[in-house]
Amino acid sequence: MKTDLELALECAVNVYHRYAARRPIDDYLSREEFSRLLKETAQPFLRDTTPPNTSTDSYIEQLFAKADANRDGRLKFTEFLTTLSLVAIDAHNRSHQGDDHGHDHGHDHGHGHGHSRGHRH
Repeated sequence: MKTDLELALECAVNVYHRYAARRPIDDYLSREEFSRLLKETAQPFLRDTTPPNTSTDSYIEQLFAKADANRDGRLKFTEFLTTLSLVAIDAHNRSHQGDDHGHDHGHDHGHGHGHSRGHRH
């Protein structure tokens, strides 16, 4: 039986391939493929992680620009993983905003996002 993390990682690989295999058929995500992937598979997540006063399209463009390390206008799988980590970090940080949600873990992540207090999520 696969663990939750195994299933999530397998899903990330499968989603990447499903969108990267569109026209042109290659193993990269164009800006358009990347945008479509996020909008079609992660819309509620995007809605929760897009910064205030920023459109979803602008947020996706920012994520693409940050992840496109070699500046070739397309994302290879390792660059896509960078994007996933950026979105996950944004979601994690937002989960800690406001004490009225009862989600306070009794710690802050500072600038390094380190988890040095020995807690578990």
